[in-house]
Amino acid sequence: MTKEKNHLKTFLWLTLFSIAMGYMESAIVVYLRKIYYPDGFNFPLTPIEAKIGLTEILREAATLLMLLTIGIVAGKTKLQRFTFFIFCFGIWDIFYYVFLKVLLDWPRNIFDWDILFLIPVPWVGPVIAPCILSLTMIVIAILFTSYERYLKLKISDWIMFSAGSLVIIFSFIYDYIRIIFTSTNSENNKMILSEMNNYVPENYHWWIFVAGESILIITLFFILKRRTKNSINEYESIRIYE
Repeated sequence: MTKEKNHLKTFLWLTLFSIAMGYMESAIVVYLRKIYYPDGFNFPLTPIEAKIGLTEILREAATLLMLLTIGIVAGKTKLQRFTFFIFCFGIWDIFYYVFLKVLLDWPRNIFDWDILFLIPVPWVGPVIAPCILSLTMIVIAILFTSYERYLKLKISDWIMFSAGSLVIIFSFIYDYIRIIFTSTNSENNKMILSEMNNYVPENYHWWIFVAGESILIITLFFILKRRTKNSINEYESIRIYE
């Protein structure tokens, strides 16, 4: 079996795994919304008891660990493990929303706000934002796999990918961070908690998100540009050898 067929088979299994995880995630959210949002999900967020909150945080951590683990198990090199991880993450996240639409007829549109994550503070944003990021991750994964033979990521590439990801994450947590750090009365934790509980998102910080996406895309561009140079050099080496 050729290397390309091996990769195709791996991607098919990873896709099935990620779709199944997306359904599992959406099923859990269906139960939570039935309990805490019987009239439909909306902001401000409904306070939940501490034990349930901790359970949710640990569940999210377990989800990330599962996605990371399947990438490590499926990949043979550092690049393959990274590639398979971001591919699974992207498929999982997109199908999470697909199944929410099927099961709850939500979101009503792609600009509806959602609670995306809880670690270390709540992440919020319009549904389209994490979907764009997930599509970007899938495209990066496919391109990396297609040109794996000519790719060798430098430390600077990993730093730039990390920086772009952190900027995008900051766009999701910006408002909650602002609430925490702009409070004039740091001794009154109840006041900060009250403001966070009553928070209703209005304007998403698209400029931050676009900045993070731009870093990812520019980094990808330069990696692929090096790939073209490497492939040309290899071709010329073969010709000289012949």
